[in-house]
Amino acid sequence: MTIGFPHVALPGGERIPKLGQGTWEMGERAARRADEIAALREGIALGMTLIDTAEMYGDGATEELVGEALRGLRDDVFLVSKAYPHNASESGVQRACEASLKRLGTDRIDLYLLHWRGSVPLDETVTGFEALVRAGKIRHWGVSNFDVDDMEELFAVRWGKGCATNQILYNVARRGPEFDLLPWCAQHHMPVMAYSPIDHARLPKHSPLDDIARARGVSVYQVAMAWVLNQPGVCAIPKASRIEHVRENRAALDIALSAEDLAALDAHFKPPRRKRPLEML
Repeated sequence: MTIGFPHVALPGGERIPKLGQGTWEMGERAARRADEIAALREGIALGMTLIDTAEMYGDGATEELVGEALRGLRDDVFLVSKAYPHNASESGVQRACEASLKRLGTDRIDLYLLHWRGSVPLDETVTGFEALVRAGKIRHWGVSNFDVDDMEELFAVRWGKGCATNQILYNVARRGPEFDLLPWCAQHHMPVMAYSPIDHARLPKHSPLDDIARARGVSVYQVAMAWVLNQPGVCAIPKASRIEHVRENRAALDIALSAEDLAALDAHFKPPRRKRPLEML
């Protein structure tokens, strides 16, 4: 990992970048391919060496694009991919992982996640993940879109406490996880990976984000990103298809929100006072 770059620690102590790169919807249009590859490589050069993808994205096309972008750079990257729930049986995750490895053009995935819960019992999925770890196909495993009850169930199965992270929808406009899920993960020394940290560019208009952005000469999206990055134990994986967008994301790390800024955001985007169902995109 880039020396001096902000990080969060996995339960076993390994450090991963606090700001990475998502790839949802990338690799689906040939006309954008060169720009998308250039954007990923620029992000890596800027220290955003955590790359997140999934077999679902573009039905594998996104993994192929990521593999192309990582040629010559694989050892510099912490690579994350995700398996479909219908591939979550003991043998299914192993077949899915092999297919992802082939598309990615690599011999290992650093962090392999169950994309969301399905009908397959968790003990089967975890057994398959652990077999992949022993085989050297993956280094860590985790989950995505799991709420507290899901995490409790996961931790009750054999090897379930080996989970390295939970990737969830979390941003300034969707703060439900703060009530119970984020505290649960913090109690278990498990970082949260926030996808759609700027709410898929659908942040509400006319909020304190505008005032803060105007005062600092940055964009509303950069302020929203800075807010996520300000949360302890949370890393963010925004998608950027253009080099200039990647640079804007990286610059959000340098925005230090004041106590007054945070109070204004809390007043508008109120922290949860009760349990809310975990949202998904």
